[in-house]
Amino acid sequence: MTFNSRFYRLTEWHRRIDDALRRENRRRGADPFRLLRLKAAKLAIRKRLASLAHQPALAL
Repeated sequence: MTFNSRFYRLTEWHRRIDDALRRENRRRGADPFRLLRLKAAKLAIRKRLASLAHQPALAL
């Protein structure tokens, strides 16, 4: 898997989790544990994206 495809896939997951967070927050009686899980997953993906962005490029 190349850098671009991995970065794109993580970015898509991050966007989907963000959408799910917004939907859950708008819902009456939002589940606080679901919100916590979504926030933790979003943070983990953000950390992965940051680590990918700081990796040195491979010399070809």
